[in-house]
Amino acid sequence: MVRASPSKPQPTALTLHQSSRVLEVGFDDGTVFRIPFELMRVYSPSAEVQGHGPGQEVLQTGKRDVQIVALEPVGHYAVKPTFSDGHDSGLFTWEYLHQLGSQQDSLWQRYLQRVADAGTERDAPMPQAAAGSCGHHH
Repeated sequence: MVRASPSKPQPTALTLHQSSRVLEVGFDDGTVFRIPFELMRVYSPSAEVQGHGPGQEVLQTGKRDVQIVALEPVGHYAVKPTFSDGHDSGLFTWEYLHQLGSQQDSLWQRYLQRVADAGTERDAPMPQAAAGSCGHHH
């Protein structure tokens, strides 16, 4: 497959499908991805989810039914979804959405593996204590 230019893929269409809980993203390279809200939520690029470095990710569970209640454009490079659980600090760049879409199978596997490794379940509620408390501000 020949890429005409090394430019980053730009989205041509963003559609929220509330009933099936997927974000459909069409890119100018012709690819169309249907990214589950749950996948976006558990892989949110925010510090709250990713932690402050490798290995500090906070495992997100109980997000199977999460909705995206709002999708705000951020400049010309990203969108900021507001999830029904109140999470809204993740900025999803076009590149990141493309990555989530194109790698979603392996990302699912990794997520389910992490859930299993943590001895919890995909539908387990998040521990309340951890909500919003990111105790290490320097």
